[in-house]
Amino acid sequence: MSPITDFDSLRRAMGENSEQPEGPARNARAEHLLLEAEKLNIPLAVIEALGHQLKVYNYSSEKGKMFVPFARLLRMWDERPEDFDEYETHALHWVFKWMSAGMLGQPHIPLASIEKWLGEMEHRYRLAGHSERAVRSAEFSVAAHVGDMPRAERAYAAWLAADRDTMADCHACELHGQGWWQAHNGRDEEALELWRPVLEGEFTCAHEPHTALASSLLPLLRLGRADEARAHHLRGFRLVRPMESMRGAYADHVEFCTLSGNEARALELLAERPAYFTDEGHPRSKLDFLSVVTLLMDRLTELGLGAGRVPGPAGRTWTAAELAPHARAQALALAARFDERNGTEYVSARARARMARRPLVDRLPLGVRPSGASPIRVPEHPVPPGAGTSAEPGTESSGDVALPALLVEARRMSDTLQPHAVEAWAAVARAAEEAEAAGGDAVLEPRDRAEIADHEAMALGPGATGLFERAAELYTEAGDPGEALAARARAAYVHALAGRVDEALAAVAGPHEEILALYAAGGTGLRQTASVLMARARILTRRVHAAGEDLEDAVLEEAVTAVRAVLALVEGRTGEDVRLAARAAEAQAMLGELAGHAGDVETAADLSARAAGAFVAAGLPWFAVEYEARLAQLAHHLGDVDGAERALRAALEHGGPYLEPVGRAQLHLQLAEVTGGLGRVAEAADHALEAAHWADEAGEGPTLGAWARHQLGGFLLRRGRWAEAAEVLESVLPDVTAGTHGEGAVVQALWWLGDCLGELGEHRAAAERRLQASEIARHWPEQQDHATLAHLAASSLEQAGLTDEAERAYARAGELWRTVGDAPGLVRSLRARAWLTLRGEADPDGARALMADAVEECEAAVDAAPDGETRARLTAELGHTHRQFADLLVRMEDEGAADDDGEALFEEAVAALDRAIAAFAPLGPDTLRDRCRAELAAAWLEADLGRPADAAARARAVLTAHGEAPEEDEAARSLRGEAERLLNTVTEEKQEPVEN
Repeated sequence: MSPITDFDSLRRAMGENSEQPEGPARNARAEHLLLEAEKLNIPLAVIEALGHQLKVYNYSSEKGKMFVPFARLLRMWDERPEDFDEYETHALHWVFKWMSAGMLGQPHIPLASIEKWLGEMEHRYRLAGHSERAVRSAEFSVAAHVGDMPRAERAYAAWLAADRDTMADCHACELHGQGWWQAHNGRDEEALELWRPVLEGEFTCAHEPHTALASSLLPLLRLGRADEARAHHLRGFRLVRPMESMRGAYADHVEFCTLSGNEARALELLAERPAYFTDEGHPRSKLDFLSVVTLLMDRLTELGLGAGRVPGPAGRTWTAAELAPHARAQALALAARFDERNGTEYVSARARARMARRPLVDRLPLGVRPSGASPIRVPEHPVPPGAGTSAEPGTESSGDVALPALLVEARRMSDTLQPHAVEAWAAVARAAEEAEAAGGDAVLEPRDRAEIADHEAMALGPGATGLFERAAELYTEAGDPGEALAARARAAYVHALAGRVDEALAAVAGPHEEILALYAAGGTGLRQTASVLMARARILTRRVHAAGEDLEDAVLEEAVTAVRAVLALVEGRTGEDVRLAARAAEAQAMLGELAGHAGDVETAADLSARAAGAFVAAGLPWFAVEYEARLAQLAHHLGDVDGAERALRAALEHGGPYLEPVGRAQLHLQLAEVTGGLGRVAEAADHALEAAHWADEAGEGPTLGAWARHQLGGFLLRRGRWAEAAEVLESVLPDVTAGTHGEGAVVQALWWLGDCLGELGEHRAAAERRLQASEIARHWPEQQDHATLAHLAASSLEQAGLTDEAERAYARAGELWRTVGDAPGLVRSLRARAWLTLRGEADPDGARALMADAVEECEAAVDAAPDGETRARLTAELGHTHRQFADLLVRMEDEGAADDDGEALFEEAVAALDRAIAAFAPLGPDTLRDRCRAELAAAWLEADLGRPADAAARARAVLTAHGEAPEEDEAARSLRGEAERLLNTVTEEKQEPVEN
């Protein structure tokens, strides 16, 4: 920290302090600087230090401290206005507005004092000749705050009618306030239209678009524009997060998460700002924050999570159920203080209304994964489609429905292959157990018990052999030998599922022979026979899978024969029996699968499509999903991208509410990749977003979900939505690991994030990410990515003002470009180092030497070019290098950085530009504009060197080159305009009289 020895050092110190993060540390430094200013015995120094103190207080949580320095400033103005320069005079009147708003936010300041202050502001503005626009805006704020709607409307109209002058708030702030009033009165569309120029970046300031983005969240949700709301949250929260003074806007983001099904993220936001629970410097924003905390805690309690631990005021642990009444009591106590001051009940009514808000959407995926910072695990809600509905009898209490009715429903569901038949039979089992426990008669027949055991075994999967055998015994007892053999065949298939294929084949051999004999004798039906044949076909198909690369033709043929036997049995005989129709469809699918193993991808795709269609035709669309997903893979392999997309969309549609979350995530992720590859990036981002959400639902957040978010970040980047992409990529970085996703995915995520941060102007952070990625890529055999990342990191370091670090990074990148044989990369690194050397070390000779090296390397690369296309590309690069050499020489003269005579430097620059023109000329239309820019640059230098005729000739050459360009060609129009200005300049100079 440099000592304050004079006014200039004080100003430098205040400027440095202004760049520090908002908060108590910056405020304390401002207080110290005021003490230092007083020691200088310069009135203006004290005035500027007081103004600095006012500013940092206003942009912090200690807004209540503003009044003392302002009162002192005002007293100094009244006593000696001549001590204020023009800027400080303007600043003094400007911060009158801060005082008005600041007083409203402090309930201990009487309303009469605020009204008196408003009158004082109006009087002083009138004396200073300012418009009443700012005064009426302040009056509107007072009236709106106390709930005096008629006065607020009058003041609002007068505000808009008054002329804008230098005292009016900036356009961004004014539009935010006007939009807030429209939203407050239920006119959301009008509010968003007013905010549009701010949201789109046309008007900005220190707190905009931060507050407009936060204020827009609920209006967008109310209008059903959820995608925009999501985007505004991700973009806006990134702006608000580092700004301590924006507790009110921060509360808007917490509220948005609470009302959009993102309570887990809302808790994370609370955890990031523990001081917001207790900061007393601005009671009004504290009221906003505590009202939203109450809303969130009530919501968690409503979801059954009241006992979970949550972030809260320091000093103890909190549960949601405990924090809710605490926050409510504090908020209402604060509101009561405002109402007592205002003489109304308006503030309390608004606070209660905010605490009572209801969710505006059931579920709005944000694309960022909760980090798990909160101990509470908030479940997704509402319950996903198909869960807990009447289609799942297993979820009902067995006491609610009579056992016979449950039996009828379970049998109907299993006979028609409904998705939740297993759960229906489980409900039957529970009801029977309850009836027996209650002392009732045995109500289940052997057939009933057989079906219960059979379906219980289906639910168990690989561990179900014993249960299937038990079902077979019960079917035998019930007099159904065919179904008993089918159960035994299912038991055999369980062995194959566990990888014991030979054991499965041995186990199914007996049931297979017996069922064929029984069916031939008329002792069983088509359905039971098909079941056994299908079990055997499945086992043989498993054997094909298990063989892998060692697959023998005989093994494949045996499986194909077994599947065809199923088709021969049931095709044309299914009638209305959906079970038999399903057997036929599955057999088609299995033949497709086996064709794929044989290398016949086209047949595999055709049979998979036929199988899916057969399932849909049979009224069993949920069974089509697996084969449509397989069809998508096959279509992709065949290069049929449109076919892959159709299949994936069909799978999502046919799966409907019955798709498991992980399956839904996989389908959306595949669609994201397909549509992204087709250039439909917005649609791809939507699918990646859905994939991330469903992966979280499936408990696959760190794996499948991380990959989906990785892709989402890339798609958002491609759309130019830098802030959203950065939020998503930062949230996914902890989950994207080399072990799970590969080093390439880690590097790509860091690379994308670096690109986003660079676009957002966060150059130091961009450099850090790019250097991280570069360090990983350093170990790769192929070093092109390493070189590119090193160069990008150098560029970020340069833009961050870290000159020395940037020079070293460019040097390292140059070594890498040389290693990989990339001449353009090497040349660009040398050019960048030349500019850094001139700017940073002010070493003109070193800069010139580096630029000369760049020219030499590029000329050598042109000479060694292996083909015409490469030679043309390198020649263009040579032209740009000569042009930059000329620019460097001119800069050296402008800054007086060289010992050379200025005229000599200009002559050398003209020669370099002529070399650039010569390089561009043979390359034709592709480099015409570059050639003309170099020509114009040389023309201006010719004019400076006193050669107007040469300058004019060059300008006319540019006009001729672009004489036929269409008017809509903006670049050509710009070049013509510059050439005409140059011609006019040199013509006027020639006509000036020469003095004797």
